[in-house]
Amino acid sequence: MVVRLSRYRLLALFCGVLTALTLTTPAIAAPVQVGAVRSDAAAGWLARQLVDGERFEAVFDGVAYPDQGLTLDAVLAFAAAGVADDFGARALAWVSRPEVRDGYVGDSAPEAYAGATAKLALAVAVRGGDPTDVGGVDLVARLLSLQTPSGRFTDRSAWGDFSNAFSQSFALLALDRTAQGVPAVAAGWLAGTRCPDGGYPLLPAQPVCVSDVDATAVVVQALRAAGRWADAAAGLRWLVSVQHVDGGFANAGGIANANSTGLAAQALRDGGRPLAWLRARVFLAGLQVGCAAPVADRGAVDFDGGAFDPDTATRATAQAVLGLTGTGYARLSAATATPGAPILPCR
Repeated sequence: MVVRLSRYRLLALFCGVLTALTLTTPAIAAPVQVGAVRSDAAAGWLARQLVDGERFEAVFDGVAYPDQGLTLDAVLAFAAAGVADDFGARALAWVSRPEVRDGYVGDSAPEAYAGATAKLALAVAVRGGDPTDVGGVDLVARLLSLQTPSGRFTDRSAWGDFSNAFSQSFALLALDRTAQGVPAVAAGWLAGTRCPDGGYPLLPAQPVCVSDVDATAVVVQALRAAGRWADAAAGLRWLVSVQHVDGGFANAGGIANANSTGLAAQALRDGGRPLAWLRARVFLAGLQVGCAAPVADRGAVDFDGGAFDPDTATRATAQAVLGLTGTGYARLSAATATPGAPILPCR
């Protein structure tokens, strides 16, 4: 009887943890609990960091430059969390301005960048827009013009080709939302980059194939969108095999962090690995800045749990939101997102 009662209590406790992890935001503000999941507050903090409520900037030697890529990460995070819709609209409008857009995706002749073009096209589609007409530019046609006979999408640039696994994956994810769908040869090329251990590298055709957490997380989502289930499953198995005991994921630096864990968690839930996703989600929740911190920092997700750095926290929070919600890139939509930037409820 004692053994049965103990098992029952353990089972009840485990079910209670799962329930707490999946509850929606309560109507009445309550103190934040350790391990509580507040993706809405994370997205709200991210929205409040936007310069002029519309963009992110990178500062080098005291000079601020537009950061379109991070701004689009925020647009996707807002859609995943289902909040800050007004911020998402303004951010996408900013990236779509001709001078800002062309500085990111290229001006077509002679510069055109596959990854940037694909990411902007995906963000436009997520927000219900038409990627064939973004300020008069057909991003889909531009993207397809960058596809080589092998199926790989490459940059057209005087500075060289910097395309990688993210470029190819975002291209597949963006084209999956178009009438023509994903070119089979493009999906085949991406699947063919798989390493012997089942993961996927950031850069293809290297002397030694080294699987990369971040790259694999995005590749498996793109392959699933393209119907390459077996190739995606191999990557998911590899992700599960390298998950840390605390639920986190590390990349090249070896330290478990919010960026890698956020992307991996998103891929795990999207790929039908709920237990691994829940473990990653608990890790991410443990990095969220709580009520003991200064008001301006509350809700953010720290990069690795060290001293809070707002410069790294923006990208960490954007990618952590993807993992906290677990909504895959292929299923993201801002259709039901609400306006406003939620704050972390504290007493």
